[in-house]
Amino acid sequence: MMAIRILAAVVLLFSILFMPFWLSLILALGGMIYFNIFWEAIVLFLLSDLLFGLPGAKFSSMVFISFAISIIVLLGVESAKKKVKFYPQR
Repeated sequence: MMAIRILAAVVLLFSILFMPFWLSLILALGGMIYFNIFWEAIVLFLLSDLLFGLPGAKFSSMVFISFAISIIVLLGVESAKKKVKFYPQR
């Protein structure tokens, strides 16, 4: 199981560095749903914001937009997983 998690983190890193952003979002969401607490997605989205982030006019010049959204999504997914009865508790 740990090898799959490491492989998923490496694939997500590769997608953040070389693939379109929407593909990274899909892979990160899949990792957040599949793995117990996928902290790697948050760290890699912080890396993405540090490398490619620009201040957004919509978000009052906030640079770390995808980092903040990934934290919110991870917390939401984890709380939803606890409420879903058919989700296996690991």
